[in-house]
Amino acid sequence: MTPLRAGILAAVVTLVADQATKLWLLNVFDLARRGVVRVTPFFDLVLAWNIGISFGWLQSDNQAAQFALMAVKGIAVVALAVWMARSHTLLATIALGLIIGGAIGNGIDRLAYGAVVDFALFHIEIAGITYNWYVFNLADVAIVAGVAALLYDSFLGVPAAKAP
Repeated sequence: MTPLRAGILAAVVTLVADQATKLWLLNVFDLARRGVVRVTPFFDLVLAWNIGISFGWLQSDNQAAQFALMAVKGIAVVALAVWMARSHTLLATIALGLIIGGAIGNGIDRLAYGAVVDFALFHIEIAGITYNWYVFNLADVAIVAGVAALLYDSFLGVPAAKAP
């Protein structure tokens, strides 16, 4: 399999897994009705609608702001796709596919619901105080994994060929 095909496959698998998980949690499991579902002592399922960007920054339900976020996301996906098409390493290409699939998955949420569907919450209790991580979804996991893989590839991967 060529690196480009592997990157496209990573994007498609990420997108399908992300959307299938969200649709199941919303429409079959009915997470909205169930509220907080304790899975382990440190992990809960909880429905959160993120109208902002990463980590809930720039929260705005203004239609113009939502359109601006979608435009930026669209430009970013196109730029990442061009980068992926030009990438020469398998790891970087798959990493870019993960980022693209995650970005498209969250973009579909924004178009369908006006917000991104987040549902995973890690937390820990220390001395009676509960510390929560940000609520996130599979698209977010793919984006973070893709960025980490790009960093690994750029710092520790096979160095680029030297010019003659």
